[in-house]
Amino acid sequence: MPSRIEDHAMVGDLQTAALVGVDGSVDWLCFPRFDSPACFASLLGEEANGLWRIAPTSGGRCTRRRYLQDTLILETEWETPGGTVRVIDCMPPRGMAPDLVRVVEGVEGRVEVSSELVIRFDYGHLQPWIVVEGREVQAVAGPDALWLRASAPHEEIDGNVVSRFTVAEGERIPFVLTWAPSYEDRPLAIDGLQAVDDTRRFWGGWASGIDYTGRWQGAVRRSLVTLKGLTYEPSGGIVAAATTSLPETIGGSRNWDYRYCWLRDTAFTLGALVGAGLREEARSWQQWVLRAAAGNPADAQIMYGIDGTRRLPEYELPWLSGYEGSSPVRVGNDAAGQVQLDVPGEVLGAAQAGRVAGIMTSARGWELQQWIVGRLEGAWKRPDNGIWESRGDKQHFVYSKVMCWVAFDSLVKGVESFGLEGPVDRWRAVRDEIHADVMERGFSEEKGSFTQAYDSDVLDACALLIPRVGFLPYHDERVVSTVETIRDELTEDGFVLRYRTDESDDGLSGREGSFLICSFWLVDALRGIGRKAEAEELFERLLSLRNDVGLLSEEYDTRANRFVGNFPQAFTHLALVNCAMALSEGDA
Repeated sequence: MPSRIEDHAMVGDLQTAALVGVDGSVDWLCFPRFDSPACFASLLGEEANGLWRIAPTSGGRCTRRRYLQDTLILETEWETPGGTVRVIDCMPPRGMAPDLVRVVEGVEGRVEVSSELVIRFDYGHLQPWIVVEGREVQAVAGPDALWLRASAPHEEIDGNVVSRFTVAEGERIPFVLTWAPSYEDRPLAIDGLQAVDDTRRFWGGWASGIDYTGRWQGAVRRSLVTLKGLTYEPSGGIVAAATTSLPETIGGSRNWDYRYCWLRDTAFTLGALVGAGLREEARSWQQWVLRAAAGNPADAQIMYGIDGTRRLPEYELPWLSGYEGSSPVRVGNDAAGQVQLDVPGEVLGAAQAGRVAGIMTSARGWELQQWIVGRLEGAWKRPDNGIWESRGDKQHFVYSKVMCWVAFDSLVKGVESFGLEGPVDRWRAVRDEIHADVMERGFSEEKGSFTQAYDSDVLDACALLIPRVGFLPYHDERVVSTVETIRDELTEDGFVLRYRTDESDDGLSGREGSFLICSFWLVDALRGIGRKAEAEELFERLLSLRNDVGLLSEEYDTRANRFVGNFPQAFTHLALVNCAMALSEGDA
């Protein structure tokens, strides 16, 4: 039985990430990139699918753990009858090769410690050939090689690498695991203790640029560090999560690969980064978006690989049983090929946000933006798969139409506010036509709410964003009614569902948990309609869901009181940051 999702913390080097459990086990790690095959995949199967546990030989959950200030350096401590031991985990800034550094530190007394390294390449499938030479270990299978170097002795037992030793107060014993292509020379060895210091300096320097002084500094700074940790630095893309196939309900089949970059919430990402003073990250993200969307607008996708790759074929890994039996385990994501008409609005809204924030020149990409909106003039009237990537029949999703409106509105503002050139009268006419169409067919008088699709009574949390993107003002009576209806009818224990799966034809079976990003949308909507006290109460409840090191998943199962969905979820933390900033406005 794997640890709970919330039992994990993340360490990373801005190109990949590892999940470390409260028992000292690294249960998930993909080398050398976020989207590479995992060499530790026990999170989605069994221990035999790969892990690396360093803990007292007596085992068990740690006594306490924490991140070292505003870093991704994790400190995990166990108090045992013989003394106290600490394991420090980090992934230093990428040099020639990716490294996972684990330092065992004696805090008090003497503690017997065990290191058990179970390497299984190709998502827990391939057992490597292992060679132990003194205190260096090489593991090779196919294109992958891992090198373990430590001052503690090792031995191979049944294809695994085991080390047992005693650490005394004041001792520090570093372990360094390095990945390299199997066909290249052995990677250079690094000093594990120096690597921890280098990692501390890197994060300290980066975090000094965070500019947020509101009431929720701890939560905001941790969320921003997490977002940075989910950024693929070479391209500037931000992955949705570090994992694949963590289920939306335990035992269910709604299990998706989130190690890619979505265009949705692009403008909100920029808002959070710019608002926190992280202009370079915002600029890198926007440049990634523009590069990914370049080319024929008809070929634009809703998501891309971390380097802008378009083909993300979806397949299953039958040898993995899935998290707590939640199968199938999927790699890739077929939703990349779906038609989602909100995407042009996300891209063009982000471009306008970049102009306003001054992180890009007004004319950058203007020709591409005109091309995109030109193709949208007819396409906006067609049905699509919607923001939630429905695998059922295409529909006229209301949020997709609203974001088509955003696309045209963004170009109109580019002309009006920045002096850019284009057929602004035609753009205004299409914008107004979309607005009238949504108002006529997207609002249900019976429900008192904007709905999921035209001429429907099905509620959808996306309607909470209608005032946020400027389609209607917060004080509009239809907005107020929508917020209240969703609060009252689309929640479980006060937390918002995307939609009710038994009411919406999404082509999938089973239920799902409450989507945390949607609950943060409700916080912002309540604030917008003047219910600030209610908004803050819900915000504090959401903050209370964070695990002991401040991380959040995609969803929360209110029936089981636990995280579900991929973890940690970038857009959940993004929404947290945006809400905290909005609620902090006007604070003395």
